[in-house]
Amino acid sequence: AQERASEAENVPPVIPTPHHYLLSVYRHKIFFVAVIQSEVPPLFVIEFLHRVVDTFQDYFGVCSEVMIKDNVVVVYEVLEEMLDNGFPLATESNILKELIKPPTILRTVVNTITGSTNVGDQLPTGQLSVVPWRRTGVKYTNNEAYFDVIEEIDAIIDKSGSTITAEIQGVIDACVKLTGMPDLTLSFMNPRLLDDVSFHPCVRFKRWESERILSFIPPDGNFRLLSYHVSAQNLVAIPVYIKHNISFRDSSSLGRFEITVGPKQTMGKTVEGVMVTSQMPKGVLNMTLTPSQGTHVFDPVTKLLSWDVGKINPQKLPSLKGSMSLQAGTSKPDENPTINLQFKIQQLAISGLKVNRLDMYGEKYKPFKGIKYMTKAGKFQVRT
Repeated sequence: AQERASEAENVPPVIPTPHHYLLSVYRHKIFFVAVIQSEVPPLFVIEFLHRVVDTFQDYFGVCSEVMIKDNVVVVYEVLEEMLDNGFPLATESNILKELIKPPTILRTVVNTITGSTNVGDQLPTGQLSVVPWRRTGVKYTNNEAYFDVIEEIDAIIDKSGSTITAEIQGVIDACVKLTGMPDLTLSFMNPRLLDDVSFHPCVRFKRWESERILSFIPPDGNFRLLSYHVSAQNLVAIPVYIKHNISFRDSSSLGRFEITVGPKQTMGKTVEGVMVTSQMPKGVLNMTLTPSQGTHVFDPVTKLLSWDVGKINPQKLPSLKGSMSLQAGTSKPDENPTINLQFKIQQLAISGLKVNRLDMYGEKYKPFKGIKYMTKAGKFQVRT
């Protein structure tokens, strides 16, 4: 399947063979494959494989081929706990970390000398309780809860600047370090925005359905509280625009290239980390361009133009202008290049989602609470 697919991402996630099915996910340039012998809902297996990758990332900091090879013993121990006789058992990192201690350099040295393993002595406290995702007896000197609302905007903009498709993929990631068994509620100013929501198991779904309030006993540490989707066209604001004038003449060996990037609906926030890339037609031999800011590179072999813009100053919009030299005697390209955009906007959730308040019950102390917003480009294309 890998040989047939042009790119690794295009390998089909479910591959039937005469006796079983192979289900795979491709992350960090590695395929994670599960072998299925009987009828199982495929998403169940795919979700499990993603959990495995997340757990490795949590344990080793990065999930790479080298890291997995270096920690092969811990990888096996973790997999033993996560899959029991072919069925998912413990997939919460809080429980796994009590069962199998994450590797540290000191622990690895001690294990090598004494021949012991990273497997813990007693059963985790969380596994026997009604909140299996949280360890009992958690203590912190500084009690704090941070939430990051991160939205990625995918969009295709046509020649005239109107939106063909636009949607937002959002997540709320949490880092909660609170003593004891806190019970949190998180409410939004405009929860109606959220359609197609998927929750961490700790969220009480009934309460969300009736009141649109998130009520939960959080896991300890980092976790993804929910992910959501905003797909209604009228709700998705496009934060940047590109003015372009890219023209090829039929008989001439020269072409014009001009683009300008500007902010559109950014509620007064700065657009930063802007990167413009475009795959030029095969006939383009070279490009002579002058950027008003940032740096640009054109690779004459792969025909890829990339322009690192940086921040957009609304008073003086960044532009890239110049000419293209084309192969002599060839007819002009069938279609104009597509422009891909990357950008970031801090302290703004482009969907307009706002957290109203965060309250804590069940414990006496006053925690420190923080909420950050960020918008970035997912697959953002402008056709010219």
